[in-house]
Amino acid sequence: MPGYPFWLELTDGARFESSIQKEIFAHYLQQAVQPESGDLAPLCEEAARYKIAVYVGCVERAANRGGHSVYCSLIYINQEGKIASVHRKLVPTYEERLVWSNGDGHGLTVHPLGNFTIGGLNCWENWMPLSRAALYAQGENLHVAVWPGNKRNTEDITRHIAKESRSFVISASGLMRREDVPADTPHYEEIIKGCPDWLANGGSCLAGPDGNWIIEPVTNKEVLLFATIDQKEVRRERQNFDPCGHYSRPDVTQLKVNRKRQSLIDFEEE
Repeated sequence: MPGYPFWLELTDGARFESSIQKEIFAHYLQQAVQPESGDLAPLCEEAARYKIAVYVGCVERAANRGGHSVYCSLIYINQEGKIASVHRKLVPTYEERLVWSNGDGHGLTVHPLGNFTIGGLNCWENWMPLSRAALYAQGENLHVAVWPGNKRNTEDITRHIAKESRSFVISASGLMRREDVPADTPHYEEIIKGCPDWLANGGSCLAGPDGNWIIEPVTNKEVLLFATIDQKEVRRERQNFDPCGHYSRPDVTQLKVNRKRQSLIDFEEE
């Protein structure tokens, strides 16, 4: 599955009608995931086999938008191996807009997971107060934030969301080193010549509902991180602050969420 478009800042990504950008994009598009076509079937099968839930970030080639535009998507696969939601990043950040399309609210949903209610957002969406509130209001108490990588992205916002929502917050970050750039990537030499040793240094971490670290951000190494968490800790912290419960005023402020999947065409059959 293709990941973050690191090549943009290394190859003059904003140059219009650039053959380099067109060729790299064509390669990226060809590699993109189309869930409706079964591209994630092997992952779904493994989730069902081990009875685990999976959040996976990927680049989606959206079938309902013609199949030639890509979205930064966060996909939830439940313990039965079923794709339960596909959330397309609402606003690509900075140079990401040169490659990724704007998403919609269709995937702003939560899912039951044992004693928890889990939800997630992509990258800088985690800085969007109303997007967070849309998940809080559905009972989210285990939040997953996915990132392309780098501690600078996770060290502040992870604890902030945890303390604001009184929830557990997982930040899952990628690692990308210079040597990880596939050699068969179009214009590989152009990409690699200005590439730093670390494009993304990780920063995965876990904060508790009191805002304190359970796992501090881990950088520059590939590791398996795990922890046992107790939903009781959410209940303890909600005693004095529940942002969508007793500490909300829906008679004064409310949030409207459009969860309709955006598409250019709406068929009405006879």
